[in-house]
Amino acid sequence: MIQLSRWKVILVVLSLVFGVLLAFPNALSPAQRAALPGWLPKNALNLGLDLQGGSYLLLEVDVDAMRTKRVDNLIEDVRVALREGGIATNQITREAGGAVVTLADPTRQDAAYTALQALIGPASAGGAVERQVQRVGPDRVRLAFTQATLDSMGATAVDQSIEVVRRRIDSLGTREPSITRQGAERIVVQAPGESDPAALERVIGQTAQLTFQMVDTENSVQDAVAGRVPPDSQLLLGPDGVTPYLVKKRVLVSGENLTRAGVGADQSGRPAIDFRFDGQGARRFGETTAANIGKPFAIILDGKVISAPTIQSPITGGTGQITGNFSIAEASELVNLLNGGALPAPLTVEERRTVTAELGADAVKAGALSTMIGFIIIVLFMLLAYGFLFGGISVIGLILNGILIVAAMSLTQATLTLPGIAGLILTFAVAVDANVLIYERMRDEARAGRSVIASMDAGFNKAMGTIIDANLTTLVAAGIMFIFGAGPVRGFAWTLTIGVFTSVFSAVLVSQILLAYWLKIAKPKSLPIAESAR
Repeated sequence: MIQLSRWKVILVVLSLVFGVLLAFPNALSPAQRAALPGWLPKNALNLGLDLQGGSYLLLEVDVDAMRTKRVDNLIEDVRVALREGGIATNQITREAGGAVVTLADPTRQDAAYTALQALIGPASAGGAVERQVQRVGPDRVRLAFTQATLDSMGATAVDQSIEVVRRRIDSLGTREPSITRQGAERIVVQAPGESDPAALERVIGQTAQLTFQMVDTENSVQDAVAGRVPPDSQLLLGPDGVTPYLVKKRVLVSGENLTRAGVGADQSGRPAIDFRFDGQGARRFGETTAANIGKPFAIILDGKVISAPTIQSPITGGTGQITGNFSIAEASELVNLLNGGALPAPLTVEERRTVTAELGADAVKAGALSTMIGFIIIVLFMLLAYGFLFGGISVIGLILNGILIVAAMSLTQATLTLPGIAGLILTFAVAVDANVLIYERMRDEARAGRSVIASMDAGFNKAMGTIIDANLTTLVAAGIMFIFGAGPVRGFAWTLTIGVFTSVFSAVLVSQILLAYWLKIAKPKSLPIAESAR
């Protein structure tokens, strides 16, 4: 029964107060929001790339390159394990997912099999292993990644790349970046407010693979330059891009063992990079430096030798410093990359796009204008169709609906895009649709000769089922768009979802309270909307 319930009044008043408090910061400048008292909310709507301007990048993860590198590392592990076990080989043949070793002495097959079994590594929680060892004929042994591991490399690389890209963008201070998967091996990056896509691309695209490897002092660099590179070594260039270095392929310690990197200064006061290893990295680095005193080791970043200092004494503290001809900006950027982690696979930029701030401002103006026009049309329709009393109550509910939507999006820090504005306009129409259903049901009941109170009760009670069905259908559609959509589509779905809940609340509860108050004060003998329909 329609009545002026105290709990309904309290609920609406509290919703209005909290809605205004949460939506109010959107009317202030950033400086004014920062000056607000600490107990007041300061979050404002986040504007998307199409409204604020910024950079858009479509990246593709080079999964094939990652698989190739993983197989390269496996082959080097095989070579080192057999050499340390004193097992001679005639040939190590590369395969798509691993390597086949041809032994010089077939009687050592069991020993080779045992040595390679140590490279399988621990099983996962489900009992699966990444590698498997097989005997092939009387004189060969095969070590390869399992098919399940090869199949999962692509998805794993994309997931890891998304997290690394997110950490790197966060280090730039970019507010609310959108980083989503597109298809199987692509990543979409939208950075609102980031006007320099080249800087964004430079930070995102660098793999940042840091490794520490011994310099090969047993073979000639000149022979390697001439094309005679030993199988367990590789030829790399120095920071100048000219000086050649011959380094061992075996990675002693990698960037995966880094726990922290920071900008420091060398003995001459020039910018340098301080780093610290975790326990495993510190132990391996200490053992390596203790066993190779007087020998040079190379610090390599993305296939380029940054420096190649000589080990003067064991480095057991787990800390070190990378020196070179760094500027402060270069050192800071490299520190951010190292702290963000290395990409598991190279990223290639398939598409880049920049939305200027001016274009974003134009989109905001156009969106605000279209929202205002839609709001005015809805208000005029409700006033003309149902009069100033019932139509005015619908308008009040519509205003509260808009406040609650902005408040909810500010609270959840959702990003408002142009499609989101379209969802906002659609929400206004959905909100008054509930009022239309209720009012038309009241008219029908009044025409059937029922009293004012009975007509209003029937209007709310009998229309409620239709309202719930319609909004549930909308929620299902919005949920499908949010789950399977991306970018702007999800923005539209999120705004529409919030609007469904706020519209039902404002259209039903607010109308009930205001009409109950009017009924209590005016004590009408007839229903105004029934008279206006005659």
